[in-house]
Amino acid sequence: MWKCVFSVCLLVSLVLADEEWRLVNITQGPVRGRFEDGTPFNAVDRRIACPQFWLGADEVNIHENCLVANVFVPDTEETNLPVLVNVHGGGYILGYGQQSHFKDLVRSRKIIVLTFNYRLGVHGFLCLGTEGAPGNAGLKDQLAFLRWVKANIASFGGNPNDVTLSACSAGSGSIDFLTLSSLTKGLYTKTIQESGASIGGVGAQVDPIEYAKNYARLLNFHNVDDLDRLEEFYRTAPFELLVSNPDEMLNAKNVNILFGPCVERDLGQERVVTDAPMNIIRQGNYTQVPRIYGFTNMDGAFRLPQFDTWKNDMNERFSDFLPAELHFESEDVREQVAQEVKEFYFGSSPVSEENILSYIAYFTDVIFAVPILKSVSTRIETLGDTIYLFEYSFVDEHTPSFPHTDVRGADHCFQEIAVTDEDVSGRTEEYKQMKEIMRDYWTNFVLTGSPSNPNSPLPYWPPANAQRDPHMSLGSRIELRNDLIQERIAFWDTIYDKYYRGPVVYPSAS
Repeated sequence: MWKCVFSVCLLVSLVLADEEWRLVNITQGPVRGRFEDGTPFNAVDRRIACPQFWLGADEVNIHENCLVANVFVPDTEETNLPVLVNVHGGGYILGYGQQSHFKDLVRSRKIIVLTFNYRLGVHGFLCLGTEGAPGNAGLKDQLAFLRWVKANIASFGGNPNDVTLSACSAGSGSIDFLTLSSLTKGLYTKTIQESGASIGGVGAQVDPIEYAKNYARLLNFHNVDDLDRLEEFYRTAPFELLVSNPDEMLNAKNVNILFGPCVERDLGQERVVTDAPMNIIRQGNYTQVPRIYGFTNMDGAFRLPQFDTWKNDMNERFSDFLPAELHFESEDVREQVAQEVKEFYFGSSPVSEENILSYIAYFTDVIFAVPILKSVSTRIETLGDTIYLFEYSFVDEHTPSFPHTDVRGADHCFQEIAVTDEDVSGRTEEYKQMKEIMRDYWTNFVLTGSPSNPNSPLPYWPPANAQRDPHMSLGSRIELRNDLIQERIAFWDTIYDKYYRGPVVYPSAS
């Protein structure tokens, strides 16, 4: 169950090709795609997804044998084409490779795009620090796929030495973990990371063994202090049981993901994550590559479904909502800091419908903006990384207002939607123009390592400095700005400087 065996089942799309058949030789054997002139061809479209409690609109086929990949190739005889590997998001418990679509992007921009599945939830991220469940099986699936891309993408006309990783949300967090691992050196050359990081509440599990025990209790298994028995329970339980409580997995008040990447114990075997991400960044023990990095102005709106319950809980005990990676020497200090944070966002008023925008701002910051901006500044201070920073805030008349307000904002991962394929026939001209702008910046980066093109009328986009300036504001106006949420990030810098602990790092087996 826990061993990483990536058996690639290719779903090949060859767009608008001239010949009837194309034969591609890969390490697993030949793959032949058949298509007709003038129309895209899907070799297979089975919508296979790894075990999860599926909440999406699409019908998917849930299988434990789920490690499939999709390769989208443009109609060209050119070789050494740039390669874009997209890692799907979903909080490490939801999603599948085909949930985003790239055929039009492939057709219009002459790049090869790959999507794929990786194990999720307990199957992908149970971390007991044992030989049977060392942790990060999902990340190891991703690593195995990148190794496959390196070995085989030239057969599809791609350049194995020009691979960009892109993702939003947990996919972006995954990329962040992968880029901090020595095992991925040489497997990628650039990254596009949106609304997700390896540090912060949705980064590494703070205490994965304790989390595994707590979740097992919810599933009515109580012999949790015997790790052998706990591992056996997770190994033998049907996946329908393991995915039966998605709310507990994804919606912890302390914003930590219940089953996500972890710092792996040294068991003498291959490890993807060897230390707390912030430690790796501060020590400079990672490979520098150019990256686009940013978030939306209201990423935290994805916590609105919990508002009616959480507003009361936040008023009764706000300390429950502090990031799990903060550690306090006493409960009194914890409550004092919680009161300071509550007053910073809500003043002297209770959390209510009247200040729901402050609720959104709080979760935007603790889950996305603060971890991303801390990662950006620390990387630049440590190794002088080339990072193109952005904030996406575009809205139009089709963007719904937030509840109890007449305010519109860019919800979680709206920027990724603006890059991927979608039906825009009913959208405004402003949105269609923004979609072209996003695709131009993103594909310029895939092609050259810089989002700017000297032949483009779009504003020049330079990399940020350690003070996180400048950033590209992608809203009603496309312009460079400074001081990205400066007051809010300064507030959290003070708290993190005093109270940051990070994830538990277990001693080696020896």
